[in-house]
Amino acid sequence: MDITRPDSSVVQLAVELACRAPSLHNSQPWRWEHSGGELKLFGDRTRLLPAADPTGRQLHISCGAALHHLSVGLLGLRWTTEIRYERRAISPDLLATIGFRRDARPRSHDFDMLTAIRRRRTDRRAFGTFEGIDALVVSAVDQAQELNVSVIALGEAQREGLVEATRSTAAARRYDVEYQTELHWWAGHSMTSGGIPETSLVAGSGGVPIGRTFPVRQNAPTDSAGFADESTVLALGTPSDSRMDWLRCGHALSAILLDATVRGAATCPLSHVTEVPRSRSIIQRIVPEIGTPQMLVRVGRAPTGTRPQPTPRRPVTDVLSSY
Repeated sequence: MDITRPDSSVVQLAVELACRAPSLHNSQPWRWEHSGGELKLFGDRTRLLPAADPTGRQLHISCGAALHHLSVGLLGLRWTTEIRYERRAISPDLLATIGFRRDARPRSHDFDMLTAIRRRRTDRRAFGTFEGIDALVVSAVDQAQELNVSVIALGEAQREGLVEATRSTAAARRYDVEYQTELHWWAGHSMTSGGIPETSLVAGSGGVPIGRTFPVRQNAPTDSAGFADESTVLALGTPSDSRMDWLRCGHALSAILLDATVRGAATCPLSHVTEVPRSRSIIQRIVPEIGTPQMLVRVGRAPTGTRPQPTPRRPVTDVLSSY
């Protein structure tokens, strides 16, 4: 056995954990190839959502989050990852090559992060105020800064601008047949290997005026209906709008979501306000300090009631090839 390379069972487990990363409408737009002691990550354009994500920006953010999930999983298995982001000239779909070193010394928090991968959920209900939010924000800023990603917690006045951006997005999407068809395909009904099941949606707005409007299904939970959302909103931005920026933003997003889960906070990524140019420009106007807006995240205390169930994932055999 070659102790300098993880065996296929370790790689398979790590990829399974990586694929628990969040993605637009749970589309899981990635595939992996394991060969010669290296793991390669490709964007899967058959899972691209052309109406919501025509440039593939959110595909890359999703894949960046999967890379961070992978590194957290392997660290818990005592492997260090060496991630090399690939330039588009090599292959338009090859995003990163991952090497391995058997020298990791995980600490207790690293194991907490590993456990958080399976515990994390996107919770679309209204949140209460999370008592540990100040420490969480400091941690989020520090983790993102290492990746050249900016994170800022929005204040009340900026929150009003976010409501404006949400309304602008809804107006632009209202009669967009391609977008509405795509949304109804991915959200609110049973799919064995992706999409958002109705149990993960909320009835009506759920008291969250800055959330994406999804199709309302019969079995959508109503635990937080009628309650005002008191979450803190974090805005993530990058210096420019390149493929590298998108991947690093996804990496930072994953770190924030898992750390929040460890601390006991509920989270909900918000991508709809950066999909429409006018709405994205509103975000850039209200938080110019972050550079180019890429993603927002609601963080708060989860309401009482049934937690969202795990969303379905593609089988590892469908996304991982070994040679």
